[in-house]
Amino acid sequence: MTLSNVKKTKINYLPLQKTIIMSLIEQISNDIKTAMKARDKETLTALRDVKSKMLLEATSGTGEVTEESEIKIIVKLYKQRMDTHALYIKEGREDLAADELREAKVIKKYMPEMMSEVDVRKVVQEKIAALGASGPAAIGKVMGPIMGQLSGKADGGMISKIVKEELNK
Repeated sequence: MTLSNVKKTKINYLPLQKTIIMSLIEQISNDIKTAMKARDKETLTALRDVKSKMLLEATSGTGEVTEESEIKIIVKLYKQRMDTHALYIKEGREDLAADELREAKVIKKYMPEMMSEVDVRKVVQEKIAALGASGPAAIGKVMGPIMGQLSGKADGGMISKIVKEELNK
């Protein structure tokens, strides 16, 4: 049988659809490479700090960093940068404050979308109704479940403020 005798058929290949889901640490590693190539020292410093904290978390526990712990690390680092920024401004060190603010902006890119105050208030009201809590003495009873539910989705200070307001009504 020669090639000229072979019946030619057209084969339709379905395009392969690959969904690439990168973990946050892989994304940060890729962004570190990009920052290194661009010689962006401020971005590189912030990303290396994030990656080192995540690797530290991985080595201290089960060897794996969950998405929840990644979010906690990112939120914690962002909050630290903002607190330090405010402290430097208070002390009159605008040069150092600017560095902290730049690093905070880099870290903020990796933070999940935070809930609005209206959404948090709605969750708090539902939880208070479900628990049957009333009065300021029930803050501890309400805060635990709400913080567990909204961890990484809303600022703890805002949650605390809303819980106090709702319980004092």
